Amino acid sequence: MYIIIVGAGDIGTPLIDIATRSGNEVVVIERDKQRADAVASEYDCLVLNADATLKDTLNDAGAERADGIISTTDQDATNVMVALLAQELEIPAIVSVVHNPEHMNLFRQIGVNTIENPQQLIAGHLYRAVARPAIVDYMRIGEEAEVFEITVTEDAPIAGKTLTEAGEEGLLSDDILIVAVGRESEEKPLTPRGNTRIKANDLLTVYSGSGADPEITDIFGHYEDRTI
Repeated sequence: MYIIIVGAGDIGTPLIDIATRSGNEVVVIERDKQRADAVASEYDCLVLNADATLKDTLNDAGAERADGIISTTDQDATNVMVALLAQELEIPAIVSVVHNPEHMNLFRQIGVNTIENPQQLIAGHLYRAVARPAIVDYMRIGEEAEVFEITVTEDAPIAGKTLTEAGEEGLLSDDILIVAVGRESEEKPLTPRGNTRIKANDLLTVYSGSGADPEITDIFGHYEDRTI
């Protein structure tokens, strides 16, 4: 893809790293000369030391051929202006960071995909890592539902059972779905079926309509969450 990234700060720089390593053609717009020079010397991308709220800057960045633009500055006003100009220039995918929750509706009204308050998201993940050590990774869906990864222990109630057996024994309720099974002996994750047998050390991707409560992580042999 051809991607324009606005801002090379704490959020933009890791994004530049990911985008360039993934083989995309990346153009970075950064107003701060020191940051712009640092990115230009480290990453394989074009860097413009310029103001992204000017249409001429986006044109210089190749807006007419861009597949998407991501605005990562720490100023919502700047991000809004970039998004509006990107719409005017008909960039297909427009994504922005939003720092103030009160501004979310504004971004949504202009049709921008948003990531709300990255610092708050990081804080939530750090807290979760301490409070819920059994969970490898997770994503919240709505108010309660979650998708999370968890490893099956040797003494887990579900270990050695097929998904059908686990359901019949009441281990897996109707709102719990095993989405994928990662197994050391397999090159790719398995797509589970009713006859798929869960083994110790499997890394499961799980959807739970009620979240990853301790009663649910118990199924996979993790009782440590009850001690937090």
